[in-house]
Amino acid sequence: MGSRIAGVGHYQPARELTNAELAELVNTTDDWIRDRVGVASRRIAGPDETVADMAIAAAEKVVAEANVPDIDMVVVATSTNLDRMPSTAARVARGLGLAAPAAFDLNAACAGFSYALATADHAIRAGAAHSALVIGADKMSDFLDWTDRSSCVIFGDGAGALVLTADDGDSVGPVVWGSKPAMGDAVTIEGPGDAQARRFFAQQGQSVFRWATTELAPVARQACEMAGVAPGQLAAFVAHQANLRIIRAVARQLDSPALLVGEDIAYSGNTNAASIPITLSKLVQRREIPPGGRVLLLGFGSGLAYSAQVVRCPLPNG
Repeated sequence: MGSRIAGVGHYQPARELTNAELAELVNTTDDWIRDRVGVASRRIAGPDETVADMAIAAAEKVVAEANVPDIDMVVVATSTNLDRMPSTAARVARGLGLAAPAAFDLNAACAGFSYALATADHAIRAGAAHSALVIGADKMSDFLDWTDRSSCVIFGDGAGALVLTADDGDSVGPVVWGSKPAMGDAVTIEGPGDAQARRFFAQQGQSVFRWATTELAPVARQACEMAGVAPGQLAAFVAHQANLRIIRAVARQLDSPALLVGEDIAYSGNTNAASIPITLSKLVQRREIPPGGRVLLLGFGSGLAYSAQVVRCPLPNG
């Protein structure tokens, strides 16, 4: 027994923040931002819009489309929920009116969604769940220093979700995951959770860039091998939307020039754990992935945690 993706969806806030607007706040330009990280605009949540609100909005869409009646597990990948408890997953379950699902949050930062997907798949394979709602949701705008051009230009807010259900096929391939603890402090949001004392996002950008562009391609290739798929047989490659130069560098190392590469960072920025499901959802909705097409997912981020797996994606209903 394995699992298959029954549906995928996403939610992004209404407010769009362009590079031109950011140039009025900090010493930056549209050309500088596009060249360094590849972002043209991003969506920013309202002051009263929470991580749970965005997660519920994404979940409502995908649950309605997937038409899976009995969701018995909710896993939310997030690292920006301001509340210690209850979990974001518990609030999502309440918002959807679910009866008694297992519900918990998972924090692997930008690798969180792929970690959550693997965890839910393992639970289904073990018989501990039949159908799972897996969500990546983050509100990075709460943790940005809007006077620091090296970080505030990168991020956006949003949520993406998918529904997994038990299946006897191979729709979700084996996961390849791990971390590099020696560089665990290269990406941080440290400090207490109250707004007055909260610390901001910080990273050792060059160190992270070198690690991502030299060590992640072998992880991606191993995930393909374990799924029995050559990179040239993939329908798409969806990596965490950290930096356009990182995404393209890893994609080039897969030696598949015709491979469709998800590049939603230009329109959404880096949405942390939400970036993979948002990018995947848009590709599916635009019907850029053929029926049953295999997609390589690659998450990476603070910790330095990484995770990769090959999945088969459905097309939207109708």
